[in-house]
Amino acid sequence: MRSISMVDLKSQYENIKPEIDTAIQQVINSTAFINGPSVKEFQAELEKYLGVRHVIPCANGTDALQISMMALGLKPGDEVIAPSFTFIATAEVIALLGLTPVLVDVDFDTFNVDPEAIKRAITSKTRAIVPVHLFGQCADMDAIMQIAAENNLFVIEDTAQAIGAEFHSINGEVKKAGTIGNIGCTSFFPSKNLGCYGDGGAIFTDDDNLAVKLRSIVNHGMTVRYYHDDIGVNSRLDSIQAAILKVKLKYLDKYAAARNKVADAYDKAFSGSSKLKIPSRYSRSTHVFHQYTLVTNGIDRSELQKFLAAKNIPAMIYYPVPIHLQKAYLDSRYMPGDFPVTEALSHAVISLPMHTELDEEQINYITSSVLEFVNA
Repeated sequence: MRSISMVDLKSQYENIKPEIDTAIQQVINSTAFINGPSVKEFQAELEKYLGVRHVIPCANGTDALQISMMALGLKPGDEVIAPSFTFIATAEVIALLGLTPVLVDVDFDTFNVDPEAIKRAITSKTRAIVPVHLFGQCADMDAIMQIAAENNLFVIEDTAQAIGAEFHSINGEVKKAGTIGNIGCTSFFPSKNLGCYGDGGAIFTDDDNLAVKLRSIVNHGMTVRYYHDDIGVNSRLDSIQAAILKVKLKYLDKYAAARNKVADAYDKAFSGSSKLKIPSRYSRSTHVFHQYTLVTNGIDRSELQKFLAAKNIPAMIYYPVPIHLQKAYLDSRYMPGDFPVTEALSHAVISLPMHTELDEEQINYITSSVLEFVNA
């Protein structure tokens, strides 16, 4: 049996090696390393795939969030609502800009932000909501967009873990994750479903004026060279990474299907266990399974992780400390126990290997090992 990885980027690369190598070599031959043709080509193809008017490539997913908030004109003291159960970058950029992160609880079944918690958190200072489409499926965007409309708030979708997922609105409209709010953001970190071989990110919007602002900010605030109309940053997707992403974008839906096949096998193995809760599928969203995350019940999660490690099976815990309990974000507004779902999940979740190259032998070994521990 091949060794098991959380993400097997080497095998994935080997399956598309000729295309990737050719794409990289073409950039090297052209020497157009910054804003070369491959960046514009990838941008156009991602716009077509997402069904969105504008894609603005940038250096990474964290920059995408920060640039989005800058473009929306958010000012120090403005409040931005975000879930406490997510990667730190979502709150990090809010704090970096002098904005006020307002953290809220999530839904136990989907792991995504709870719309009712958003409603309760809104004040006269609230300017924006950042729903994170966690682990591969969309948050309840119908409810979130209605809340935003009723309260005149911006919506910045963090779709770093769910690119390619589709949200089926109650009105019958189907849109890709990241194309529903005012702005969508994603990361192309190597382990993402659409990942490059370094850092990369992108911003999406259908707003023509906002797109102009975003393009200016990513490039030092310039729309005309050496004329700086905005305070900007230096955040560019380099040409080699764009060339890699252009190749991999063709396979994104195939990769999602492969991940779902793995998830189905995991579900079948674990659905009968009272000690493991399999991931819920939200009825209005497809799932692209960036992670396959179980909720443990009545077992020692740390011991399970150690047991699997001894069998050369990696397993990850996302996220062991909620943002509101992180040292850097301690705030008198929040106390342990304030977000019971988030805190329960942080103590109970564990994620199993999930990638496009898992084979039947590996899956059977993983599932039988998990059940061996659970049923002991």
